[in-house]
Formats: sequence, C-alpha cells, structure tokens
Amino acid sequence: MNTPRMSPAGLGRVSVRPGAEAFRGGTGETAILLCHGFTGSPKSLRAWAEDLIGRGYTVDLPRLPGHGTDWRELNATDWTDWYACVERALLELARKHRTVFVFGLSMGGSLALRLAAEHADKVAGLVLVNPSVRNPDPRLYALPVLQLLTPSLAGITNDIALPGVDEGGYDRLPLRALRSLTKLWRDVSGRLDQVTAPLLLFRSEIDHVVDPSSARLILEAVNSPTTEEIVLRRSYHVATMDADAPEIFDRSAAFCSVIAGEARSAGSEGVT
Repeated sequence: MNTPRMSPAGLGRVSVRPGAEAFRGGTGETAILLCHGFTGSPKSLRAWAEDLIGRGYTVDLPRLPGHGTDWRELNATDWTDWYACVERALLELARKHRTVFVFGLSMGGSLALRLAAEHADKVAGLVLVNPSVRNPDPRLYALPVLQLLTPSLAGITNDIALPGVDEGGYDRLPLRALRSLTKLWRDVSGRLDQVTAPLLLFRSEIDHVVDPSSARLILEAVNSPTTEEIVLRRSYHVATMDADAPEIFDRSAAFCSVIAGEARSAGSEGVT
C-alpha cells in the first residue's frame, strides 16, 4: 500500500510515485543488490530485477532516500543517506546468502563501488552500467554559490534512445543534493584501489549524462582480478531501459553464473 507520509523537506504529505517503489523477490541461493541512479528510482532497474528473478536469483532493489517522490525531498538528503540505504541492504543479504553481487546504474555504480571497497568480503562481483565517479564540467565549481541562489535547475531525464520510454526520474536537478553527489564522487574515486571484486562494466557509446572519463578512471584504478568493458552502441544513459537491455541482462547473468559457480565449487572442496 502506497500510504502518503509527512515529508522531511516540509512539503506536507507525499507519496511514492507509481512504479518507483522498492522491489525485492526471488528465492535463489545467490543474491543481487541493485542500486539506481541520482534523481531516478527503482523503475529504471525493475525489468532487470525481474529478469534476474526469472533466472533463479534473489534480488533487492531499494528506493534511495529522497528519490521517487518529489525533487525537493532529495535536497533534504545527502550521499551518506543514499549509501546507508544500500549498505543496510547489502549486509542483510550477506547474512542470508553466501554469494552476493552488487549492480549499479549511474550514481548507483558509485555506491556499488564504495560497497565493494568497504565490504570486500561480502561482494562477489560488480556489474556497473554507465557508472559515475567524476564529471569534468567546470560549472560544478559554482555549486556552493549556485545552491544558495536557487534550489534546482532543469534536469536531464529519459536519456533513452528508444522513443516513448519513461524512466520516472525527476525533471528538476536539486542543487544541494548534486553538490553532495560530487562529494560522493571524490570519496569513491579515492577508494577505487580498494575494489578487488571482479568487474563487468557496460558503457553507452552515446551518453548525455555521464562523461566517459568515469569508466576510464574506474577500469584503470580498481584492483579487480578481472575487468571487462562492453560498449553499448544502441542505447543512451538509461541503458537498462533501452535497446541494449537484453544484452545487459544476458551478459550480467552469465557473469554472475560463472562466479557463483566458482564459489560453490570452492565451498564444496572445503567440505570434508
């Protein structure tokens, strides 16, 4: 039931947007945590999560604080709130499942990388789609002043090549929250060498949201035993809802199947 609640941002009673609800399901031995992006919602990853359940995985797709309601709520949160949300989800999954993967889209990729750096023993592998860990746009340096002048600017939503697809994100860019996102980028960029999980990274050839330098930095800095980059040529930023979604679904499932199989084999060898 989608019950309205009082907003911490003083907006009165707010409801989660239809389709933006958190989602979990499956009864598989191997679990996958999915992290959505900045100003987005679980809607952008719902089809991926449902596909994974169909392949026998347990999934958890939380709704990050301030997302899926009203953009002004997002301005009342910061990156530590978003990270705490996915960290709680990871620890809960790790208590119940021997093997846990973390998937992330855009900022969700940044959160996934931080989880892998801080909880290396709990993350069996990472799958990232157009992850963001930096943005060279010089206008970001004006954020400390700009956020005092206006709470938001026009945002970029539905960066999807397929016509008529709606990711359900905010059409406003909350500046206080955006400034906090830049702090998350700095934090995660400084921890990339602590990432030791196998990594599969999907990058759209045309992305109007995330600069390709993010993917380059990640692939160069992590200490993952294996890394693979797959370039998506038919999709824009929200590739999980775009033309290349079937490839993302198939390849990510194959990636998890191999690693989970290795983990099961190692576990059985240790039993006497």
